[in-house]
Amino acid sequence: MIIGNVLMKQLTKKIISYMREFYHQKDWFWLTIWLIGIVVIGVWNILFLNPPAMAQIKSGFFNTITISILVIFFSAILGWGITLLDHWLERKYPELQIILSFFVNLIRSIPQIVGILIGYVFLATFIRLNIISSPYLILIYMALIIALFVFTEIFDLLRERIAYFSRLDFFDAMRVCGISERYIINREIILRSSLMQMINKMIAIFGAAIFLLCSVDFIISVGLSTDVSSVDLPVTLGSLLAKIDSKQDILAIGYTLTHWDYIVRLPFEHLQGITIALLIIFTLLCIYHIGNGFARRLST
Repeated sequence: MIIGNVLMKQLTKKIISYMREFYHQKDWFWLTIWLIGIVVIGVWNILFLNPPAMAQIKSGFFNTITISILVIFFSAILGWGITLLDHWLERKYPELQIILSFFVNLIRSIPQIVGILIGYVFLATFIRLNIISSPYLILIYMALIIALFVFTEIFDLLRERIAYFSRLDFFDAMRVCGISERYIINREIILRSSLMQMINKMIAIFGAAIFLLCSVDFIISVGLSTDVSSVDLPVTLGSLLAKIDSKQDILAIGYTLTHWDYIVRLPFEHLQGITIALLIIFTLLCIYHIGNGFARRLST
């Protein structure tokens, strides 16, 4: 009995110690919170939401997350490729490097939402001409458009990292040893010395992609753009939020400000709009804390 109590106390101490350590790792803690929250929201909707609306929310959430992940991939490729091109032009052809910098700064100067809306107009044209018809190609195109206006974050990061490490002695020492500059930049600077910083930047881009995608799809779906039909585009959380049923559900939240007794009916009678809004806000909040937690752990 005594041995059992001692073992139980030791096990309890280990569990408490593990939980404290896990809580202080804010990135993993908030990632777990997000996953648990998604599961809870999904189970609640399965129990109380009608199947057609549930199917739409599932498709919208899946498409939103898929596009945002593709944005991370395309942004990393664009940022890495243009960084190498910029570095090579700076060494070989400075006048062409100025032109490249001009175009990058031009993209940077365009408001992201405006640029993405223009890209969606081209997408609508491609769809009408049957140049793009596959839903998967449409998702890829949407991700490429968003990546085109957010990749500068990775481009700026890699330029700063290369400029910093190029001033250190190891860079010239490796070049004297006959190691190619391309190998030094790709392996030693980017892969070995900047990978964690890139991951941190990708987390921020993931959140920005969700925000931009939902914002643009909401704008398009409420009719501010007559050149793009929301029917032609894959459903996302932003386009679902603009539907009349979802907007009525959101307005019902305001109704509770003067009728407190109505609040208990919201999770049952207005579940579709509340679920969509909650998924967007909850996901962005968790990504914000995941990024901050990862940055803090990176700096320690």
